[in-house]
Amino acid sequence: MSATQLTGIARTAVLQTALRRLLALDAVVTGGNGLAYAVFSAPLGRLLGAGQGTLFELGLFLTLYGAGVGLLAARRRPPAGPVRFVIGANCAWAVLSLVSLFLWDAPTTAGLVWIPAQAAVVAAFAVLQRSALRSASGDR
Repeated sequence: MSATQLTGIARTAVLQTALRRLLALDAVVTGGNGLAYAVFSAPLGRLLGAGQGTLFELGLFLTLYGAGVGLLAARRRPPAGPVRFVIGANCAWAVLSLVSLFLWDAPTTAGLVWIPAQAAVVAAFAVLQRSALRSASGDR
Protein backbone atom coordinates (compact mmCIF):
# COMPACT_ATOMS: atom_id res chain seq x y z
CA MET A 1 0.00 0.00 0.00
CA SER A 2 1.52 3.31 -1.03
CA ALA A 3 1.61 6.51 0.96
CA THR A 4 -0.71 8.04 -1.65
CA GLN A 5 -3.33 5.38 -0.97
CA LEU A 6 -2.93 5.89 2.78
CA THR A 7 -3.33 9.64 2.35
CA GLY A 8 -6.56 9.08 0.39
CA ILE A 9 -7.96 7.01 3.24
CA ALA A 10 -7.09 9.78 5.68
CA ARG A 11 -8.91 12.54 3.77
CA THR A 12 -12.06 13.52 5.59
CA ALA A 13 -13.77 16.64 6.84
CA VAL A 14 -13.75 15.33 10.39
CA LEU A 15 -10.15 15.31 11.58
CA GLN A 16 -10.75 12.78 14.36
CA THR A 17 -12.19 10.41 11.77
CA ALA A 18 -8.97 10.60 9.74
CA LEU A 19 -6.93 9.71 12.81
CA ARG A 20 -9.27 6.86 13.71
CA ARG A 21 -9.15 5.50 10.15
CA LEU A 22 -5.38 5.52 10.13
CA LEU A 23 -5.25 3.79 13.50
CA ALA A 24 -7.82 1.22 12.36
CA LEU A 25 -5.90 0.49 9.16
CA ASP A 26 -2.70 0.19 11.19
CA ALA A 27 -4.46 -2.26 13.52
CA VAL A 28 -5.72 -4.40 10.62
CA VAL A 29 -2.35 -4.49 8.86
CA THR A 30 -0.39 -5.13 12.06
CA GLY A 31 -2.84 -7.70 13.39
CA GLY A 32 -3.01 -9.49 10.05
CA ASN A 33 0.75 -9.54 9.78
CA GLY A 34 0.98 -10.86 13.33
CA LEU A 35 -1.56 -13.61 12.70
CA ALA A 36 0.31 -14.66 9.55
CA TYR A 37 3.61 -14.79 11.45
CA ALA A 38 2.07 -16.82 14.27
CA VAL A 39 0.02 -19.25 12.18
CA PHE A 40 2.49 -19.70 9.34
CA SER A 41 5.74 -19.26 11.29
CA ALA A 42 7.43 -22.34 9.81
CA PRO A 43 6.88 -21.64 6.09
CA LEU A 44 7.33 -17.88 6.50
CA GLY A 45 10.48 -18.50 8.51
CA ARG A 46 11.90 -20.54 5.65
CA LEU A 47 10.80 -17.94 3.10
CA LEU A 48 12.30 -15.00 5.00
CA GLY A 49 15.25 -16.79 6.58
CA ALA A 50 14.00 -16.28 10.14
CA GLY A 51 13.63 -18.75 12.97
CA GLN A 52 10.22 -20.32 13.42
CA GLY A 53 10.17 -19.58 17.14
CA THR A 54 11.15 -15.97 16.61
CA LEU A 55 8.42 -15.44 14.02
CA PHE A 56 5.83 -17.16 16.22
CA GLU A 57 6.64 -14.95 19.22
CA LEU A 58 6.79 -11.85 17.03
CA GLY A 59 3.43 -12.85 15.55
CA LEU A 60 1.83 -13.13 18.98
CA PHE A 61 3.23 -9.74 19.97
CA LEU A 62 2.06 -8.05 16.76
CA THR A 63 -1.40 -9.60 17.07
CA LEU A 64 -1.80 -8.26 20.61
CA TYR A 65 -0.34 -4.90 19.67
CA GLY A 66 -2.67 -4.67 16.66
CA ALA A 67 -5.62 -5.42 18.94
CA GLY A 68 -4.52 -2.60 21.25
CA VAL A 69 -4.26 -0.16 18.35
CA GLY A 70 -7.70 -1.33 17.22
CA LEU A 71 -9.16 -0.55 20.65
CA LEU A 72 -7.61 2.91 20.44
CA ALA A 73 -9.10 3.40 16.97
CA ALA A 74 -12.52 2.40 18.28
CA ARG A 75 -12.60 5.36 20.67
CA ARG A 76 -14.59 8.33 19.47
CA ARG A 77 -11.72 10.67 20.29
CA PRO A 78 -8.48 8.71 20.71
CA PRO A 79 -6.43 10.33 23.47
CA ALA A 80 -3.24 12.02 22.30
CA GLY A 81 -0.90 10.21 24.71
CA PRO A 82 -1.66 6.67 23.53
CA VAL A 83 -1.69 7.86 19.91
CA ARG A 84 1.78 9.35 20.42
CA PHE A 85 2.86 5.98 21.86
CA VAL A 86 1.64 4.22 18.70
CA ILE A 87 3.46 6.75 16.52
CA GLY A 88 6.67 6.27 18.52
CA ALA A 89 6.31 2.49 18.41
CA ASN A 90 5.82 2.63 14.65
CA CYS A 91 8.95 4.77 14.27
CA ALA A 92 10.93 2.40 16.48
CA TRP A 93 9.65 -0.62 14.53
CA ALA A 94 10.69 0.91 11.21
CA VAL A 95 14.19 1.77 12.46
CA LEU A 96 14.71 -1.58 14.22
CA SER A 97 13.52 -3.41 11.12
CA LEU A 98 16.24 -1.76 9.08
CA VAL A 99 18.85 -2.31 11.81
CA SER A 100 17.88 -6.01 11.86
CA LEU A 101 19.13 -6.30 8.27
CA PHE A 102 22.66 -5.79 9.62
CA LEU A 103 22.23 -7.96 12.71
CA TRP A 104 20.36 -10.86 11.14
CA ASP A 105 22.56 -13.81 10.23
CA ALA A 106 20.99 -15.05 7.02
CA PRO A 107 17.88 -13.37 5.65
CA THR A 108 16.86 -14.76 2.28
CA THR A 109 16.32 -12.59 -0.76
CA ALA A 110 12.63 -12.46 0.17
CA GLY A 111 13.62 -11.33 3.67
CA LEU A 112 15.87 -8.63 2.23
CA VAL A 113 12.91 -7.33 0.23
CA TRP A 114 10.20 -7.83 2.88
CA ILE A 115 11.95 -6.11 5.78
CA PRO A 116 12.46 -2.69 4.14
CA ALA A 117 9.02 -2.88 2.51
CA GLN A 118 7.19 -3.46 5.78
CA ALA A 119 9.40 -0.86 7.49
CA ALA A 120 8.34 1.68 4.85
CA VAL A 121 4.65 0.91 5.41
CA VAL A 122 5.02 1.25 9.19
CA ALA A 123 6.97 4.50 8.76
CA ALA A 124 4.21 5.82 6.49
CA PHE A 125 1.65 5.00 9.18
CA ALA A 126 3.73 6.94 11.72
CA VAL A 127 4.04 10.01 9.48
CA LEU A 128 0.35 10.05 8.54
CA GLN A 129 -0.80 9.39 12.12
CA ARG A 130 1.41 12.20 13.41
CA SER A 131 0.00 14.57 10.80
CA ALA A 132 -3.58 13.54 11.61
CA LEU A 133 -2.97 13.92 15.35
CA ARG A 134 -1.48 17.39 14.86
CA SER A 135 -4.42 18.43 12.66
CA ALA A 136 -7.01 16.98 15.04
CA SER A 137 -5.45 18.71 18.05
CA GLY A 138 -5.01 22.01 16.20
CA ASP A 139 -1.17 21.97 16.42
CA ARG A 140 0.58 23.33 13.35
